[in-house]
Amino acid sequence: MTFKSGISIAALAMMLSLPGLAAAQDTPTANTVVATVNGTEITLGHMLVMRQRLPDQYQQLPPEVLFNGILDQLVQQTLLGEQIAELSTESQMVLDNENRALKAAQELRSVIGAAMTDEAMQAAYDEIYGNAEPESEYNASHILVETEEEAAALVTDLEGGADFAELAKEKSTGPSGPRGGELGWFGAGMMVAPFEEAVVALEIGSISAPVQTQFGWHVIKLNDTRVKDAPSIEEVRNELGEKIQSEAVSARIEELTEGADVTRVSNDEIDPTVLNDMSLLEN
Repeated sequence: MTFKSGISIAALAMMLSLPGLAAAQDTPTANTVVATVNGTEITLGHMLVMRQRLPDQYQQLPPEVLFNGILDQLVQQTLLGEQIAELSTESQMVLDNENRALKAAQELRSVIGAAMTDEAMQAAYDEIYGNAEPESEYNASHILVETEEEAAALVTDLEGGADFAELAKEKSTGPSGPRGGELGWFGAGMMVAPFEEAVVALEIGSISAPVQTQFGWHVIKLNDTRVKDAPSIEEVRNELGEKIQSEAVSARIEELTEGADVTRVSNDEIDPTVLNDMSLLEN
């Protein structure tokens, strides 16, 4: 019995039994062999790793172009590599460092993966924000001038009913002058100490006496105050994640260091300038 194409059932069975055709029907894996070069296997995994490291301009190429280009490069590298019986000193050192870095990165991914749990995230949040005192924020305006006499004259004008914003636009030498002296909202530590101390001492709507900082003399008006709420856990998730990761990595390195037998030379034993002598790799 044959199909319309003329291929017999026996012939079809024989074709499907061939390694290449059978493999083509399987779901590809990282170990799927895509080429052999003098008996050396190149796998789909090798192609995927090379694709990951391509420059951005190549990442957008169509899959069929990428596939053929990457496979060609791997075949060519294999052919060229077969001509080298032994790596040079420099190449061997590069390979050693790459091997060390890849293994270290894999361990760090494992450490970080184990550390990044919802429980750890909540614990980090509670540690930083759980018992934090409510933080006051201030909204203020100022007029910046060069001398105390100018600042005192401004205070007199303001006490006489002059408009603060208009005076700031006319007299202030600071960048906030065109905005009527408005500085917006700020919290503790965001302003230089004398300025912040004067703001904290003011009542809403009141004007300060002249205040000197390294920038000149200020006349300050406190517009409003508010209590800043603690951020939600979602708002600081990235910050908390960095903290958890950093602490987990540091703890793991400390643990491994304490349990290891490590010896190292000191600067007294070897001249650090030897790092400039690349001729040592010429072998």
